[in-house]
Amino acid sequence: MGKDRLEQALEMCSQKGDKAFIPYIMAGDGGLGKLKEQLLFLQGAGADAVELGIPFSDPVADGPVIQEAGKRALEQGVSLRGILETLTSIRSEIDIPIILMTYLNPVFAYGAGQFAADCSAAGVDACIIPDMPLEEEGIISGELKQSGIALVRLVTLTSPVERIKKLVDGAEGFLYAVTIKGTTGARDHFEEETGRFLQQVRSISNIPVLAGFGISTSQHVQEAGKYCDGTVVGSKIVQLLSAGEYDEITNLIQAAKGKVLS
Repeated sequence: MGKDRLEQALEMCSQKGDKAFIPYIMAGDGGLGKLKEQLLFLQGAGADAVELGIPFSDPVADGPVIQEAGKRALEQGVSLRGILETLTSIRSEIDIPIILMTYLNPVFAYGAGQFAADCSAAGVDACIIPDMPLEEEGIISGELKQSGIALVRLVTLTSPVERIKKLVDGAEGFLYAVTIKGTTGARDHFEEETGRFLQQVRSISNIPVLAGFGISTSQHVQEAGKYCDGTVVGSKIVQLLSAGEYDEITNLIQAAKGKVLS
């Protein structure tokens, strides 16, 4: 189904009047043997898709929580190949879309064509490659398109209007709006500037816009949802999963659906 499954999931949210919620987890944090259990839990808790991070030795876009999770996974010998093999073996039991978040170097090492083919076999619906600018997409975009996998683009607070328009043109899946200047990680409050930024991107985009980076509380989730189509939550989910605080994760997901807080 590829990117169609992701598009359908986001369209279903829109039809219900819901905001999408996509939790990020680090593949292999705690061992790949936990991946199936984690994905099934998130699916059952109401996540609309899952962003699955690939551990990498130089994660330039990640804050300390996700860096540490990646380090733990690497120490257990987790690799991109191993993740895709695990996904292939469990994908039939997971209904929701899976979005792979990886840096460009592992894709280079894997080989773009083989990477796209193995992602397709593993039931990956989309990829996010945060260190690959729009101008370099040709490295992998053709292979992903041939495999029916969406390439999700990121737009940042510092992106001028003309740049946003370029990113929107031909964008697939959803537009990932980065709501802080810097790396991922929790923050204390949701700034007014961020709301204006999300409104601007949403007014330009012809596909769903999801806010991510620095979103960590039910209040953040609901505030972001006023201006865009949903949220991606990473560092907080990684923390809560590691601590076994599953009820808190469920609360975050319910907040996205307007069922927590007033």
